Amino acid sequence: MSNPAASLYVPRFNVMDADDVRPFVRAVGTAQLVTVGADGVPDATFLPVLWEDELLVGHLARANPHWRRIVDGAPALAVVSGPDAYVSPSWYATKAEHGRVVPTWNYSVVHLRGRVAVHDDPEWVRGMVTRLTDRHEQPRAEPWAVTDAPADYVEKNLRPIVGVELVVESVEAKAKLSQNRSEEDRAGVARGLAAEGREPGGLVQP
Repeated sequence: MSNPAASLYVPRFNVMDADDVRPFVRAVGTAQLVTVGADGVPDATFLPVLWEDELLVGHLARANPHWRRIVDGAPALAVVSGPDAYVSPSWYATKAEHGRVVPTWNYSVVHLRGRVAVHDDPEWVRGMVTRLTDRHEQPRAEPWAVTDAPADYVEKNLRPIVGVELVVESVEAKAKLSQNRSEEDRAGVARGLAAEGREPGGLVQP
């Protein structure tokens, strides 16, 4: 998985700090899973995920043909995207100084590459769904648990989904947050985003 032709473009000032990568993926909680079928045609599905040690796990709807096209052990890519926003050059302080500014787009993204496998096993899927549910419910004042629902109802709702697992072999992370701009320009971007009703946090380097 070290093919440079299959790498995320990350300028040096956009490298996400290594300690921030797992918290970022955990906070987003979803990914676009991209695989290529035996016919060479790519498929992509948006799905909830958990990153556990070297494994990224999630599930797809059984009615989604994507899972049937996955070749077990084939290379796959999971794209985890954070907030993104258009950045107007009119927000930069340097626009008034010399006018040499252009529009851009700010965003954060993590690419997880590895080998993919499908799990069409009820117990595997139940365990994954239970952990995924606990991840999102535990911070709540009154967390809901899978065991709160009748057992037969849970069984009924597990049948329409299939598990998927990505063995993570490489991690690439990019945070394009105006780090290459001056402090004044970044402050201008934050004000511009706020004026448009966007929360600057996660979109511009403080």
